[in-house]
Amino acid sequence: MKKEIDPGMHSAEHILNQTMVRMFACGRCFRAHIEKKKSKCDYHFDRPLTEQEIKQIEKEVNDVIQADMAVTQEFITKEESQKNYNLERLPQNVGDDIRIVKIGDYDACPCNGVHVNSTKEIGKFQIASASFDNGVLRIRYKLSHLDT
Repeated sequence: MKKEIDPGMHSAEHILNQTMVRMFACGRCFRAHIEKKKSKCDYHFDRPLTEQEIKQIEKEVNDVIQADMAVTQEFITKEESQKNYNLERLPQNVGDDIRIVKIGDYDACPCNGVHVNSTKEIGKFQIASASFDNGVLRIRYKLSHLDT
């Protein structure tokens, strides 16, 4: 039985990835483990994060969440998607049409997972811990639901 991915955690992963790309030009995570209570993303990196950088990442991600951006999808041809996106993390048998998930004008990437409809549904993003070992930065994060 395939485990169900939490839509909020998965959408938060996309926002975290784009934030890391924008802040550090490190590329999206090369490995992720998304769970309901706590998730983690691994990045190719050259050092540990400072406390200030951790706080800045949290702020940037939470700013995007609070901006109440629509999370939408579109389908484009595999040929077209290869020009603009890295398809390595998609299954081999993905087919000819590739689903692109967009988070407002902040992020767009190929994905076959479930997502929220709006970033405000995600809740508050918090980095639980960050560690660095042998060229890999691991960020563990969790979400708490906001009272509306």
